[in-house]
Amino acid sequence: MTNKLLKGALGFAAVSAVALAGGIAHAKDTITIAVPSFLTGGAAGPFGIPAMNGAKMVTDAINAGKLPAPYNTKGFGGATASVIPLDEGGGATKQVAEYRNLVEKRNVDAIVGYISSGNCQALAPVAEELKQFTIFATCGTPRIFEEAARKYVFRTMGHATADNVAAAMYVKEKFPDMKGYTGINQNYAWGQDSWRDFDLTLQQIMPNTKASDKTQFPKIFAGQYGSEISAMSLDKADLIHTSFWGGDLEAFIFQGNARGLFKKKIGVFTVGGTAAYRLGKKLPNGLVLGARGPYGILVKDRPSALNQWFINTYKDIYGIYPSGPAYQYGQAILAAKIAYDKAGSDASNEQLANALRGITFESFSTTVEMTLGGGHQAATENGYGITEYDSENGENVVKDVKFYPASCVLPPEGQNSVDWIKGGMKGAKC
Repeated sequence: MTNKLLKGALGFAAVSAVALAGGIAHAKDTITIAVPSFLTGGAAGPFGIPAMNGAKMVTDAINAGKLPAPYNTKGFGGATASVIPLDEGGGATKQVAEYRNLVEKRNVDAIVGYISSGNCQALAPVAEELKQFTIFATCGTPRIFEEAARKYVFRTMGHATADNVAAAMYVKEKFPDMKGYTGINQNYAWGQDSWRDFDLTLQQIMPNTKASDKTQFPKIFAGQYGSEISAMSLDKADLIHTSFWGGDLEAFIFQGNARGLFKKKIGVFTVGGTAAYRLGKKLPNGLVLGARGPYGILVKDRPSALNQWFINTYKDIYGIYPSGPAYQYGQAILAAKIAYDKAGSDASNEQLANALRGITFESFSTTVEMTLGGGHQAATENGYGITEYDSENGENVVKDVKFYPASCVLPPEGQNSVDWIKGGMKGAKC
C-alpha cells in the first residue's frame, strides 16, 4: 500500500472511529414525552385523569426498570423519560397551536396521548407536516387512517368500528327478539361514526330490526339530557345505543336513572366501562357494557403477569381499579418504549416510526397487532358484558363477557369501514 493510500485508509478509520464514538456519546440520557389528556372540565375526572395516571405510572415503572418481563429493561432505549402533562381541553384549534409549540419551540422527543376524535383528526395532518413521531392513545374515529396514509402518526388501540360492530354482534346474541333501537350520541366525529357503524351492522345482521327516526345527537359536553330522555322514553325502540364518555356519560346515567329509563330500555354503552368503578350502585344493572376493547373491568380477572401488575400497581397508587383510559394511555407509553428500545434513545422521528410500524406486541391486557393503516393502526379484540352490582363485595361486575377477535370486528387492511360493513363484512373471521 502506498503512503498516500495508507494515509487515506488511516484517515477513514480515524473518522469512522470518531463517528462511532460520537454516536455513543450522543445517545440521549433523557427524553421528553408530551402527554395531552383532559385535565379540566367534565371529561377530566372520569376519563382524562385516569388516562394521565396510567401514562405516568407506566413511565415511572419503565424509568425504574420495574415492568414485568419482557419490558423490565430500564428506560426508553436506555434513556429516562420526563412526562410533560398537557390539558387537551379548549378545542381543536387550541390543540393544533399547542402541538406546533411542542414541536417547534419546546423540542419534545415524542407526543403520546389525545382522547378526542376531533382533536386527532385535526392533529394528524399537522404531525405529518412537522414529521413528528406521535402516538394517539385513545381517540376512536376510523377516519384517521382511512382517509389518508400516515408516516409519523400511530394509534395503539382499535378504532370505533370495532366497538360498534362488536356491540351489535353482542346484542344479536343476547337479545335476538329485539325489534327496534335508537341512540343518543355526541354530535361530532366520534358520536356520528359510532352510531353509523352500530346502525349499519344491525342492518346487516338483524335485518328485521328497525332504527328509530328520532335518534339524538346533542352537543358534546351538553350535560343536560332531559328532553332527549323524554323522547327516548316515549320511543317504541327496545334498545338505546350510546357512545357517551366522560362527564356526559355519567350525567346521562344519573338523569336516566331518575326517570327510570334503564328499567324500560336495554342500554348499550360502548364506553360504559369508565363508569363501572366510579359509580358503584348508581350504575344500572343489566347494561350492555363495553370498554373500547379489552380494558378495565372487562379484563379484571385476566391472570397475565402484565395485567396483574397493572391492576395491583394502579390500585396501590390511586386507590381505585384502573379503567379503560388508564390502560389505553399506559399501552401507548409502552409502545413508545418498544420503539425507542428498537431504534435507540437518539433515534430520529423517522427511525422511531420505522421501529413501531407493523409490529405485534404484548400489552398489559391483550395482544396489539399494528396491522391496519399501513402498519400504523392497531387491531385488538373487543368485548362486552352485562352489568351487575355485587352487594356482597360492594362493587360492580360484568357477567357473560364475550370477546370478539379483531379479524371479526375490524375491516381488513385497505378496506374502508363503512364499505366493509355495507358489503356484509366479507372476510370477517368470527
